[in-house]
Amino acid sequence: MNAMAESDSIRVDFICPQNAGRSQMASAFAERERVDRELEWIVKVHSSGTRPAESVHEEVVEAMAEVDIDVSDRSPTYVVPEDLERSHFVITMGCTVAEFNPEHYGVESHERNLTNPEGQDMETVREFRDEVQQRVEAPFDEIEEIAADRTVAKSLPQRVSEAISDVFRSKIQ
Repeated sequence: MNAMAESDSIRVDFICPQNAGRSQMASAFAERERVDRELEWIVKVHSSGTRPAESVHEEVVEAMAEVDIDVSDRSPTYVVPEDLERSHFVITMGCTVAEFNPEHYGVESHERNLTNPEGQDMETVREFRDEVQQRVEAPFDEIEEIAADRTVAKSLPQRVSEAISDVFRSKIQ
């Protein structure tokens, strides 16, 4: 496991108004994708809302449990605009990116205008969950490339140092 500084991590923020459905699903799928791709050491996943609800929607908890993801212990939180300065990707899930002026922070942003699952029947929530999962997996191809580039950049000095050491060792022997 690499020990990279927080500033070297890749931060992904999922934002929706209530932080109780869409962004919670997306962040949970992103966390799983991060583990599946062995990127826990570099990718940090966050979710927040512009008007957080008191809890994650029950239908979301139930739908996510069906795919072996437990979001029952999560709590909706407010967006902290200053945190976006450390973000690399801001993905909105039902509110507009313009609210956060991502260009001001130098952040890559993506708008995903998705319907709020609150109060929907379970079949609709399941369909929505599956769509969120697909939409989360796509940017991870790019995130994985960025992580690989950073790994190569971080390991280059180490590789050069090892090569020099090998040369000196071979001359001594």
